[in-house]
Amino acid sequence: MARLPDGALMQRAAAGLAAACADLLGRVYGRRIVLLVGSGDNGGDALYAGARLARRGAGVTAVLLAPARTHARGLDALRRAGGRSVAPGDAGPAIRRADLVLDGIVGIGGRGGLREDAAALAELVAGAPAAVVAVDLPSGVEADSGEVRGAAVRADLTVTFGAHKPGLLIDPAREYAGSVRFVDIGLELPPGGAEAEALQHADVAALLPVPGAASDKYRRGVVGVAAGSARYPGAAVLAVAGALRGGAGAVRYVGPAGPAVLARFPETLVSAGGPSAAGRVQAWVAGPGAGDDSAAVAQVLGTDVPVLLDADGLRLADPDAVRARTAPTLMTPHAGEAAALLGVAREEVEAARLAWVRELAARYGATVLLKGSTTLVAGPDGGPVRVNPTGTPWLATAGSGDVLSGLAGSLLAAGLSALDAGSVAAYLHGLAGRFAAQGAPVGAYDVAEALPGVWRDVRG
Repeated sequence: MARLPDGALMQRAAAGLAAACADLLGRVYGRRIVLLVGSGDNGGDALYAGARLARRGAGVTAVLLAPARTHARGLDALRRAGGRSVAPGDAGPAIRRADLVLDGIVGIGGRGGLREDAAALAELVAGAPAAVVAVDLPSGVEADSGEVRGAAVRADLTVTFGAHKPGLLIDPAREYAGSVRFVDIGLELPPGGAEAEALQHADVAALLPVPGAASDKYRRGVVGVAAGSARYPGAAVLAVAGALRGGAGAVRYVGPAGPAVLARFPETLVSAGGPSAAGRVQAWVAGPGAGDDSAAVAQVLGTDVPVLLDADGLRLADPDAVRARTAPTLMTPHAGEAAALLGVAREEVEAARLAWVRELAARYGATVLLKGSTTLVAGPDGGPVRVNPTGTPWLATAGSGDVLSGLAGSLLAAGLSALDAGSVAAYLHGLAGRFAAQGAPVGAYDVAEALPGVWRDVRG
């Protein structure tokens, strides 16, 4: 900012914001637009964007929540372009008739939800037919954490500037953002300074293990699966399915569900003994549907290879044994399991996913993949948290997590770090859910069967 003329960044942001609004509207001339204007720079962005839209023939009304602290030059630009301003108490008719509402109440410094007057406007907007566009992020959500601590604006589109904010990627705030459009305004960001990362196709493609001419089944990675029980044999079948579709050269299975596994996957190497008698593996998956088999979990934790703990494995694992491990450990809880491990209520974890996934990783000295509407992967070193951008609500189905565990375990066996294995597995699993569902109900085995197509899509 110091190297640019005063207001240059705001003008760039306003230009990008106005263009996004125009794209959304399709036709600007004759449209009715309402600006919700707070006292900060977000209000200035909204005013300048409103001025640009007014010059193209839109009727623009600004609702000033803090008239004495409104961005003066932005308001002057709007009025010179033909726009008008009203007080919050007089905003109802304009909002109810609007084609588009531009939310510029508060920005990245907002904490604790909206104040009473702003909350009333947000409620009014929620009941109106207008499309809602948020300036930088929806007012009332917390930019750094993704938390929502009170009333907030729910947007159809968020136009964000300079850098993505964690709150636009992480629930519960993410669901308030709608679609997100990024506008580069020329900020120079420090390398390595990210709070969160979201992998894209190219990142995942670069991490996928691909066999070479000299590869054999052992060089490609052998993953051990200690899962399933007499009550839940299907969990073992699904974990093995995920492992086989995840690129493993071989899968060794131990547990009581051997006949069910062999019936579906005859290529599986089934052992009648426990993990210690299974033979050499490069990584273990322990816990899906395991019931109360604590001995198998303890044996797996005592190995010197990477271990993935899921489902019953999380409940049965000795925390001290997890912390004492020198090889990588990847834990894959959902919010309820994470809450039990942390000793807090599930609602607390769901409300502050970013904070709690970091806390759990730090407590156990492990990498944690927190499943849910936003899947997060945090390492024990406090580095950037990986936010998975793929998925579909249709993945909320029994056995889906077992497939994910096998897939991630296979990637661990191939040599990926726990952070990369968890991140890549979540990405592929989310895409497989989309591919398999295509907007309709889907079963966990369908997700596993979709993984080869996803793999080809990412590498292509």
